[in-house]
Amino acid sequence: MITAYTLDAGKIVEVRCSTETRIPDLALWVDLATPTPDERALAEAWIGTEIPTREEMAAIETSERLYEADGALIMTAVMPLIARDPDPKTASMTLVATKGLLVSLRHGEPVSVSVAVRRIQSESIPIRGATDILFVLLDAIADRAADVVEDCSSAFDAAASDVFERGIDSRKSAQYKATIQKIGLIGLKIARMHDSCASLERLFLFLSVHAKTIGLTGQQKTAAKALGRDIRSIREHASGLDTRLNFLLDATVGLVNLEQNQIIKIFSVLAVVFLPPTLIASIYGMNFGDMPELRWAWGYPFSIGIMLVSVALTFLYFRWKKLL
Repeated sequence: MITAYTLDAGKIVEVRCSTETRIPDLALWVDLATPTPDERALAEAWIGTEIPTREEMAAIETSERLYEADGALIMTAVMPLIARDPDPKTASMTLVATKGLLVSLRHGEPVSVSVAVRRIQSESIPIRGATDILFVLLDAIADRAADVVEDCSSAFDAAASDVFERGIDSRKSAQYKATIQKIGLIGLKIARMHDSCASLERLFLFLSVHAKTIGLTGQQKTAAKALGRDIRSIREHASGLDTRLNFLLDATVGLVNLEQNQIIKIFSVLAVVFLPPTLIASIYGMNFGDMPELRWAWGYPFSIGIMLVSVALTFLYFRWKKLL
């Protein structure tokens, strides 16, 4: 699908295009959402340079994600969308920028794109050219990355409260499995956001270095550097959260093991407590003919009493040693 955004009387107007219709002359930004080869070819003819395919967008090498060609900057970054969709082909977005035009190519539905559209269509942000739209879009992407990391931080706080305040019962396996799974999912989301922030940080650095290619103003150069610092701080926040997640996971497993060890200790102590009665019962269970207690009227109560006394003495010994 091709969506063009044109500047009409100082306002951004959204226009849906197809291969049968040409892109408007006044268009500043063309957004390609899961385009067909014909739609991508139409956008390439409009901006005057080749646009990477979906397979090329998934390239890992920085040189293949960020480069300059035909007077345009081709920049591919992993979007915060990867937090919920781990497929890099879906979560990546390519931005092709020239001095007066902008093309975005994506195969997913990142929230930052819709946020950027609302911002440029509002009258609060003046739009004079494609570079203004580019920075509104990049700012929305950075804000979305911060929101995702904050969501992970809130989820971490909830999981930590479950573990340390309300507590988890290791005898209910579903409960502690769900807690460990929740911690693991937060960790996976943070790991994906590391990749996203790393690619965005490289993008902002590349944009600052090649500012002359697309005619960035001094204010926009400063904004690019500021966005790079913001993404770096988001990444550092994610790194700190990742460390806390590892601590929480270790603590959760440790608490479960501690409770399980306590249960095993109780069984071990009970086995020792009932060891003397077992020995006494084994002795009187022998079939020797010359055992005086066999013909003693008080033999049975005597043996039961010895057993009870041995249990009580063993129990009191463990209590004295604070093993119970």
